[in-house]
Amino acid sequence: MSQLPFEPLTAVSPLDGRYRRVTEQLAPYASEFALIRYRLRVEVEWFLYLDQLRIATSEPALGQELVENCRQIWKEFSIEDARTVRKIEQETNHDVKAVERFLRGKLVELGLGSRLESVHFGCTSEDINNLAYGLMLQEVRSQILLPTLNELILDIVNFGEPLVAVPMLARTHGQTASPTTVGKELAVFASRLHECSLKLINEPLLGKMNGAVGNYNAHVVAEPNVDWPRVGNTFVELLGLEHNPTTTQIEPHDYVARILNHVRGCNVVALDFVRDMWSYISIGYFRQRKKSGEVGSSTMPHKVNPIDFENAEGNLGVADSILSHLAEKLPVSRWQRDLSDSTAFRNLGVAFGHSLIAYRSAMRGIGKLDPDTDRLEGDLNEAWEVLTEAVQTVMRIEGVSDPYEKVRELVRGRTLDQTSYVEMLAKLQLSDDSRRSLEQLTPSSYVGMASEIATQAFEKIKFDRVGFEV
Repeated sequence: MSQLPFEPLTAVSPLDGRYRRVTEQLAPYASEFALIRYRLRVEVEWFLYLDQLRIATSEPALGQELVENCRQIWKEFSIEDARTVRKIEQETNHDVKAVERFLRGKLVELGLGSRLESVHFGCTSEDINNLAYGLMLQEVRSQILLPTLNELILDIVNFGEPLVAVPMLARTHGQTASPTTVGKELAVFASRLHECSLKLINEPLLGKMNGAVGNYNAHVVAEPNVDWPRVGNTFVELLGLEHNPTTTQIEPHDYVARILNHVRGCNVVALDFVRDMWSYISIGYFRQRKKSGEVGSSTMPHKVNPIDFENAEGNLGVADSILSHLAEKLPVSRWQRDLSDSTAFRNLGVAFGHSLIAYRSAMRGIGKLDPDTDRLEGDLNEAWEVLTEAVQTVMRIEGVSDPYEKVRELVRGRTLDQTSYVEMLAKLQLSDDSRRSLEQLTPSSYVGMASEIATQAFEKIKFDRVGFEV
């Protein structure tokens, strides 16, 4: 077969194929084009920073117009520019050197040919790379991951708030257990995702600008009177990152691992959520709204499958596999460095892409759901045995010896209805007041403080996320 032109239908990765409509918002931040642009940004800003400090140059300081013209090199960087960089890379077989040569050419066009040796001054490739990836993570986090997580969290909140008082049979070990409310169970997931996202927000992003093995070796020889640690520190902070003063050739990537693990932590909670929602749909606690024209099965016309939650589950699994590998691999480098991190780093966008698909799928799934209150109530009315927890606890208050065993002997393994529940109460050592109180109790009313807990959780999440930004 002849070579196919590239388009979504011929893409090898589903991220650039089937799911391109979801993942294309990552392209400005996590693509090869984006990486080249971030590298170019670091190179330009380092060139301008040295010029400002009058380091490695005897030329007069650049005027404001030329400074802005230099910045436009990375700000207006185009796909055609990126193709030019890749063409240079075919000659150099070195991706960072290609960016340096591209910049030198642009500076010549601006009439700055006499200043070319200030480009990439004192730098190893990793000075450029680590800062480029720091900028990438900064913008992916603030522009893509956190806003999307915020949407998912608030979707769960908005879905759960009207259901804070709707009773539901809880299930521990898959068996009937003390009742809860639908809203309370959703509040748990919203709260967990909220806390995970806060960790992601608050993790600092680090960077270094200290030469071939992290010691400013060439810098000190060339310009011995410059306070190079201060210069490197200030430059990193000007980019919006935190300076890591103690590194080898590479910034050790420990913070990158922490970022990835925070994303993975959010994904683990999301996975727990979508699996539980799938399970609740399967037992009828939620109904899925039918969409006109949509097919659930190629052979069974009645099917309305929970495909959105299944899609989310599958993509979370792929994302977390990559996130786990990168979090374990990136901080490990032989001696001062090896190159295995370079190819691994290029999969950051893949991990984030699958995460993004999963979040969107989960939101789409939530948007199709309605609680089936008849089914919820029916299950509760068939499980009066769950009230035995309350019974044995009241007996403890009344001083009855070993009430748990007394109740267990009567009910373990049995399913009770209202009649058999009342008959059980008659056999137990209870005061008249307690017996009357327990006879009034129903599975639907035995929800403790579930409504209050859910309401408080939802209010806290909404308060914390007012004006949400990184």
